[in-house]
Amino acid sequence: MSHPNPLLADDALPAFSQIRPEHVEPAIEAILADYRAGIDALVAPGAPRDFGHVMLVQERLEQRLARAWAPVSHLHSVADGEALRKVYGPAEEKLTEHAIELGQNRDLYAAVRALAEAPDFAALSRPERALVEHALRDFKLSGVALEEPARSRFREIGVELSRLSTEFSNAVLDASEAWHEHVTDERDLAGVPESGRAVLRQYAEDQQLDGYLVTLKQPSVQAVLTYADNRSLRERVYWAYQTRASDQGPNAGKFDNSARIERIMALRHEAAQLLGFANAAEESLATKMAASPTEVLEFLHDLAARAKPVAQLELARLREFASAELKLDNLESWDVGYAAEKLRQREYALDEEQLKPYFPLPAVIDGLFGLAGKLYGITLAPRDGVDVWHPEVRYYDVRDAAGRVFAGAYVDLYARNGKRGGAWMDVCRARFDDGADPGGAGPQQPVAFLTCNFAPPTEGKPALLTHDDVLTLFHEFGHGLHHLLTGIALPSIGGIDGVEWDAVELPSQFMENFGWNREALDLFARHWQTGARLPDELFERMLAARHFHAGLFLVRQLEFALFDFLLHLEYDPAQGARALAVLEEVRKQVAVMHPPAWQRFPHGFSHIFAGGYAAGYYSYLWAELLSADAFGAFEEQAGESGSVIDRATGERFRREFLAVGASRPALESFVAFRGRKPEPEALLRSHGLA
Repeated sequence: MSHPNPLLADDALPAFSQIRPEHVEPAIEAILADYRAGIDALVAPGAPRDFGHVMLVQERLEQRLARAWAPVSHLHSVADGEALRKVYGPAEEKLTEHAIELGQNRDLYAAVRALAEAPDFAALSRPERALVEHALRDFKLSGVALEEPARSRFREIGVELSRLSTEFSNAVLDASEAWHEHVTDERDLAGVPESGRAVLRQYAEDQQLDGYLVTLKQPSVQAVLTYADNRSLRERVYWAYQTRASDQGPNAGKFDNSARIERIMALRHEAAQLLGFANAAEESLATKMAASPTEVLEFLHDLAARAKPVAQLELARLREFASAELKLDNLESWDVGYAAEKLRQREYALDEEQLKPYFPLPAVIDGLFGLAGKLYGITLAPRDGVDVWHPEVRYYDVRDAAGRVFAGAYVDLYARNGKRGGAWMDVCRARFDDGADPGGAGPQQPVAFLTCNFAPPTEGKPALLTHDDVLTLFHEFGHGLHHLLTGIALPSIGGIDGVEWDAVELPSQFMENFGWNREALDLFARHWQTGARLPDELFERMLAARHFHAGLFLVRQLEFALFDFLLHLEYDPAQGARALAVLEEVRKQVAVMHPPAWQRFPHGFSHIFAGGYAAGYYSYLWAELLSADAFGAFEEQAGESGSVIDRATGERFRREFLAVGASRPALESFVAFRGRKPEPEALLRSHGLA
């Protein structure tokens, strides 16, 4: 139905073209007022204490809020602007305050607990019981048992953390967009392939400049650090990129996140201790598969013990090659990507530029969707006329085998100004069926946002992806499938919501495996001009190079994971965050290449300071173990049927993992699919280190 404020309209999809910054505050205030009134009615004396009146009412209220906030939050990430920022931050603080207030509502907690303690609780379905159990856990993590003044203090901390998170993310984006270098002499870009120069040329044209514009957008950074012969240019780009939002670099102090890091860590530690945890790392594990900090650290240190010796050999070989062949006697951080690409080309005669013509983005999308069809019996069909936030965005209906639309996805793939870097999947709408259907529209269907930052098409060419880009797209689509294929119609435990954070990456990393499979690649890997299939010998060289510098990659991931976890585990209020000191201690344990002292990696580490990965970055490696083992089921089936794209195995994976969301523990879902617990060796095999 129409409404003067598009955020209050009860439409199936957001009206992005109509949303204005001035709509945000009145919409959020109106919805929160209705939300509070709904909760007051729920907990009123004499109100029913059954599942429908206690849990479904909350889900219904939460979904109305989510339908309004999801498009606002998304626009903040993909179409940022000063006017939106001014209203976004205060609105987010109100939402945080509301969420904590809700989590500390003892009358509501009593109503949910009464439901859990009722004699007929066991008669509820497994998803219904899980929803109640998750709610009780979340009440405790919201401080429902706290007394004053601790209750109010916990609420204040949550609101301030929300604000700091937004400020941290904004600072990284602003710092990224504040630096660029105008290049007018093409000789300064020697070594950068034509595809990379075309992107830099497009950036210049966008700013009405001639020549080329080197920026801190990912395609630009990747092109320069991997290919530019100009060592001085590589150093300047590395310097600018690795000092973003810090006290160092070309904009030293201007967007500095140093004080925010200190404050975020202090507040997280204080909040954890208010809840009775020793530190923020222990609190983090309350919603994860890992049972204790010891288990996480043993997992990471065991992996480091296996990976570091390999990484040391790889780096020694790279230094030797760089000195002998590239005349780089002192290999610096800004030389590593460049030298590694030269070595890879020599050892495997493989260059990403050879592969890119076989990965035109339109064909990759078609192949990816075709793969999903073969595995799960679904189709994704573009729908025109859907209101989007940018002309490049496409919307797809997701249909089942009978042709019925049951979900949808927005796909936004290109880097541009005002868009946060990286790649992600987020929820636009969740699957929801509360049994009520007043408008006759049926249950709410799941809709996903799929966002990447690839180099756009240039000069008559389609966008050509690197193989790493292909894997990124597969990864985010894996998250999307987890959301879109859910069979759980209770949003708080459906799709990706409520799934243990160290298991939520399983479906995404699982999909990456198909990006290395010949059968899957044949669905789309064809030359954009000739239509020729990816040559066998090129594919074989690609496979041979798959584990090139696997040790260096792993120790880098371990550095990030250990830094994050130890930062939260060992925080001492008397000493402060000690972010740079903790990072240096971790590097002494696991790193083989030490960057210059002015590098400020933590200041741009949005995953843990502005995302959901605080004390949880280890989950990428944890989930990679699960995903590699899960893909093993498809490889085993291929040994029998000759095809890794097996519909029966895909349907079983969908049924036992993708469809169940958080209605049962992730380990139980894994065992239901695989028939056993995960085997640690699977992770080592996936990196060629077994």
